Amino acid sequence: MRACVLERSGEPLRLVDRPPLAAGPGQLRLAVQACAVCRTDLHLVDGELPAARLPVIPGHEIVARVLEAGPGAGAWRVGDRVGVAWLGWACGECEACRRGAENLCPQARYTGCNLDGGFATEALVDARFAVAIPDRYGDIEAAPLLCAGLIGWRALQAAGAAACIGLYGFGAAAHIIAQVARLRGQEVHAFVRPGDGAAAEFARSLGVAWAGDSTQSPPRPLDAALIFAPIGELVPLALRAVRPGGTVVCAGIHMSPIPAMPYEILWGERVLRSVANLTRRDALEFFAFAARHPIRTCTTCYALEAANGALADLRSGRISGAAVLLPQGPVKT
Repeated sequence: MRACVLERSGEPLRLVDRPPLAAGPGQLRLAVQACAVCRTDLHLVDGELPAARLPVIPGHEIVARVLEAGPGAGAWRVGDRVGVAWLGWACGECEACRRGAENLCPQARYTGCNLDGGFATEALVDARFAVAIPDRYGDIEAAPLLCAGLIGWRALQAAGAAACIGLYGFGAAAHIIAQVARLRGQEVHAFVRPGDGAAAEFARSLGVAWAGDSTQSPPRPLDAALIFAPIGELVPLALRAVRPGGTVVCAGIHMSPIPAMPYEILWGERVLRSVANLTRRDALEFFAFAARHPIRTCTTCYALEAANGALADLRSGRISGAAVLLPQGPVKT
């Protein structure tokens, strides 16, 4: 197998050859067909995820085919298509797991962080944490749904009943959730980096009601705002944009410091909350929705050996939608 390995924080990934993997009890050995590149992968490379195990193979938005099913791997069979997301294992016994919050399990392990991920031609997964993907989506289309889609779905659910929502940071997650929200009858407002006219136009192409600079006020007060950009300065702006009783959801795994802000913008029973990781229930709910409703994922594809280039393009904002690695063969970029 070939894999891109992060050996030290702050250094480029290194492409290496390794012996083929072998499925152990309860595991699936996978041939990775596509793996989307997430901003979390940038946080990993930059050393901003303290739970990371180095060296590690990044990548947690994996679409793959089963090559081998180990003993006790359940109903999965060789040739099945599966998805692998961020949550790779939870204990199932702690207080959080028992109340259905496996995303908060203190012993949880995460794909591409402290478990090897999908920037490789092969991967291993605990069969209990593999998910089925609706047939209507091809491998490339489906890959961004496994984190950008899932964490966006969880953030949207955390916002509660919101007729009008704002999305701060119009990248991979926002471009999917804008479509989901519109399919659910919600009005969507998109906030982009100052001067990023291309991102605003991209948002408008997906049918948002308004797109503008993140420092601007929306045309009307929002019921909820979802922050996907890892920028703490957006929190006060989002609180000012939501109505009294509205909700601001911080959806990233990492964020720069939130600046001091006057209490008056939180007052009025506004809610500021975060979402952390995701659960297998999120995947079941989201993919049931995605099976019934068409969601268009906008992607730019890269060969495995171009993984560092994909990360650089994501960091610089040169990607509209999501970057996707195709480990099984070269592609045009």
